[in-house]
Amino acid sequence: MKSDAYKDIIIIGGGAAGFFAAINIAEQHPELSVAILERGKEGLQKVKISGGGRCNVTHAEFIPSELVLNYPRGEKELLGPFHSFMTGDTISWFEERGVELKIEEDGRMFPISNSSQTIIDCFLNEAKKHKVEILYNHSLKSIEVLDAGFELATSQGNLRCRKVVMATGSNPKVWKLLKDLGHKIIEPVPSLFTFDIKDERIKGIPGVVANNVEVKVLGTNLESRGPLLITHVGMSAPAILKLSAFGALVLARVNYNFKIEINFIRQTQEECLELLKALKLEFAKKTIYNSAQFNIPKRLWKKLIQASNIDETERWADITKNQLEAISEQLTQAVFEVKGKSTFKEEFVTAGGVDLKNINFKTFESKIVPNLYCVGEVINVDAVTGGFNFQNAWTGAYIAAKSIWR
Repeated sequence: MKSDAYKDIIIIGGGAAGFFAAINIAEQHPELSVAILERGKEGLQKVKISGGGRCNVTHAEFIPSELVLNYPRGEKELLGPFHSFMTGDTISWFEERGVELKIEEDGRMFPISNSSQTIIDCFLNEAKKHKVEILYNHSLKSIEVLDAGFELATSQGNLRCRKVVMATGSNPKVWKLLKDLGHKIIEPVPSLFTFDIKDERIKGIPGVVANNVEVKVLGTNLESRGPLLITHVGMSAPAILKLSAFGALVLARVNYNFKIEINFIRQTQEECLELLKALKLEFAKKTIYNSAQFNIPKRLWKKLIQASNIDETERWADITKNQLEAISEQLTQAVFEVKGKSTFKEEFVTAGGVDLKNINFKTFESKIVPNLYCVGEVINVDAVTGGFNFQNAWTGAYIAAKSIWR
């Protein structure tokens, strides 16, 4: 593109929020020239890897006041926007463009093709249909506010435009540019991550899932419930990822070194003891080691029994009161030491970005710089895993598109 080329609206960032904004703007205002600036040689890379390559488009939660509970940062601010563009609107938007979504048992929603390429193709086709220009290999170097718009210096020359939509996601360089324009930037920290744990009780049993546990971070008020997955390096799945999201700032302050307490059966220790006493009578002749209870996976059960200092050959009939207490403690109050974190799959989500007080959530326009809009993860909004981060992207992008040219 030639130096000082002009567009009515330029979207910075060729990801989910960027394409969604550009398509909706161009569709509503075909008279405007709209371009996407993408720093890489291709866009939509996060869409491509999302949901293990299937693209977790949104989550089947249709009540705004319930949906916002999945956002550690942005809960209050997103309530209004979700009343304007919600999960059902997302489903309709894609269906109207030939992409049907399905709901899985846990509420996550994917294209029925089970392929993120379906979403990518939809965006590329819609962008072409509505004459959105996609400028690849255009890295933003600086942004200058003019009397009648903006001048953007890029790696491929300068561009001028009337309005700008920032949709770059977690991008430190862009945050620096926005800070220079007067925005307050909340220092980013990882938000979705798994816990690194070295412990004999989970060693050698990756892939084991405890379906309904309660996890607490000791010394804090952080707790969560849900499935827990044992991995090669520690623990993951919703019970852990919820803690990582809602505890992002707290856990960063302790440098990801802390202790968690797990209740594998969601019973008190006293209740567990009574149940164990009944099992002692019922399975008197069976070995404890080989008779897993409480829907605990067999491999995990054996590890917890070993941790209770019970021999593999010991029968229920021979177990002592102290041993019963040891088992009940492992089942309801098992403490694990966390020593670090790992990225959740290929998805990297951060807490941080443009301060929410700098954004008008009726339009997603900056309160600091008129005609500049910020959508998606460039602002200090993040969510738990399950399609919620994408829903934030769709909602912000749609409202910005609707508001940008009135």
